[in-house]
Amino acid sequence: MLNNEINELREKLDSAIMRNESYDVIYKISIQLDELIAKYYRQSKIKCAKS
Repeated sequence: MLNNEINELREKLDSAIMRNESYDVIYKISIQLDELIAKYYRQSKIKCAKS
């Protein structure tokens, strides 16, 4: 699930960069992507600790 969300946001970010969107738009998407990636790694770390 998070993988799909991360991939969608990466595509959205790439698209925004290609369209020369404003810095604010690109920054906002980038922050959202960073938060999802951090959430993914936190969940992965918890799963590994339980194993």
